[in-house]
Amino acid sequence: MNKHLRRGAATLAVAAALLSGGLSSCTKDLDRYPFYDLNTESVYRDPANYIQVLAKLYAGFNLSGQGTTGSPDVFEGDGLDEGETSYLRAYWYLQELVTDEAVVAWNSGPLQELNKTTWTSSNDLMRNSYTRIFYEITACNEFIRETTDEKLSDRNIAGQDAVNARLFRAEARFLRALAYYHALDLYGNVPLVTEAGVPGNELPKQATRAEVFSYIESELKAIEPLLNKPQQGPYGRADQGAAWALLAKLYLNAQVYTGTARYTDCLTYCNKVLGGGYSLTPEYAHIFMADNGVKARSEIIFPITSDGLASQTYGGTTYLIHAAIGGRMLGSAFGVSSGWAGNRTRKNLPLLFPENAEGFDSRAMFFTIGQNLEINDLTVFTDGYGVTKWSNKKSTGENGTDPTLTFVDTDFPVLRLADVYLMYAEAVLRGGQGGTQAQALTYINDLRDRAFGNKFSGGTAGRITLAELTAPNFILDERGRELYWEGTRRTDLIRFGRFTSGSYLWPWKGGLKEGKGVSDNLNLYPIPSTDIVANPTLRQNPGY
Repeated sequence: MNKHLRRGAATLAVAAALLSGGLSSCTKDLDRYPFYDLNTESVYRDPANYIQVLAKLYAGFNLSGQGTTGSPDVFEGDGLDEGETSYLRAYWYLQELVTDEAVVAWNSGPLQELNKTTWTSSNDLMRNSYTRIFYEITACNEFIRETTDEKLSDRNIAGQDAVNARLFRAEARFLRALAYYHALDLYGNVPLVTEAGVPGNELPKQATRAEVFSYIESELKAIEPLLNKPQQGPYGRADQGAAWALLAKLYLNAQVYTGTARYTDCLTYCNKVLGGGYSLTPEYAHIFMADNGVKARSEIIFPITSDGLASQTYGGTTYLIHAAIGGRMLGSAFGVSSGWAGNRTRKNLPLLFPENAEGFDSRAMFFTIGQNLEINDLTVFTDGYGVTKWSNKKSTGENGTDPTLTFVDTDFPVLRLADVYLMYAEAVLRGGQGGTQAQALTYINDLRDRAFGNKFSGGTAGRITLAELTAPNFILDERGRELYWEGTRRTDLIRFGRFTSGSYLWPWKGGLKEGKGVSDNLNLYPIPSTDIVANPTLRQNPGY
């Protein structure tokens, strides 16, 4: 697979020396240079090293450390599953397992707290994601600090090398903004430290959610002209389309984050993406297969890339594929050697896909043989339908590149065009200016045309009317049908006021089989108690 930023051992060696530090608590280290063996100046003096360090920054969203296991970037404690601490897997836990879309069978106390919406501030899965986010921010801060025009000039880096370094710096600022967006969404008021912080001088100060929002907004706008134009740079790298799509997502949730709606701004950046030359992948399943970096490249705006040979991890899509296989499901059908019998879905998700006379929605990717719709026991894999969305099979039927069929090639689409279509429609329906309901209906029906095969048959199965589009919760339900298991559901439910509410339930919400409402304080996760102890200036989120 041509990922353009291969993360093999040689590439990571230099970056690891610069960026890994085994940080057990990240907020107190946000403005500190990580420990390393090589001399920083000697590494940054050679412009050939810059792409290697940038590769490590991208890899931070997928890999747990310098190898598959045994040398993690972040040490969370003896006996913990290193794969479970990787960025994407830790983030997916907190976005999906707590919702109506997913449940895990593994009989782990912290995981079962997510299943039941009953977590506390001592849950180490909250710490895993928080620490990963701030490790990524720390690493990006250092790279950004070391690639200023002044430092490039001091090191006599000029010409194309300097041009490249400035582009890499802008990409690192995007990655940092993405990490801060996750911190904003999950934890609210968080420490805010940039490359301007003087390493080791003082403990990081906690910013309000509104201040973090404003910082992310200003960073993404500042780097917009510095990034490659949409789809003009290497696949897997941040470009203007990625910055626009993340800004649109930021503005879509602005009322939750700041108390002020920004739907017109959301539409402004949706429209920029929509003018960026992206197009829907003809077949929905191809977005989630081992060659999605080729087959779905026109739709994927920004991915977390995977390579079964060069970037091996027990997190990322390796986790998503293996953990979803159990019961009568065969690993070979998904291009892997075995299943881990973990993740299934709660009944709310398959019930979003009623079969009707018009046809079948191809997005309904469930395994039902030997599986029960109802979940009587959270720890029994056969309670709950299996989900077949993620696969290490290529669109041609071949397996991914790892001959052991352990590690996968499937990229994770963090931002994709279908999400922008849905954001456009929602922003219009919420009163944003810069779009029309007629165009929103067209975009939604484009998604449904793909889902029901109309692009191939010329039919109209599954198409909706404007009255259906404007019905209560249609957009939330359509987001569920299109984006399930892609790490958006918790955020969407919160925005629609349905995450903690007793008016919308799912099995085992609140710890009851039939579900119940939970406290609104659970709309935010707790700041890990370890960081509260390490940095006494931090204030815990309410209710913890």
